[in-house]
Amino acid sequence: MIKQYRKRHKLSQEELAEEIGISSRHLQRLEHNEENTRVSTFKKIVKALDIPDDEIIKFIKN
Repeated sequence: MIKQYRKRHKLSQEELAEEIGISSRHLQRLEHNEENTRVSTFKKIVKALDIPDDEIIKFIKN
């Protein structure tokens, strides 16, 4: 989900990572579901990518 929305906003991993204050490697791991993240970081991603609530709920359920 993160990768899809990042691409819709035409952002590179580096650009999004810098915007939300994490390393691009951490973002890469999140996009590939290799790592969990803090709720605060997830909120920053959601806000930066303007992800709708229903998409967030679907993501959490999976």
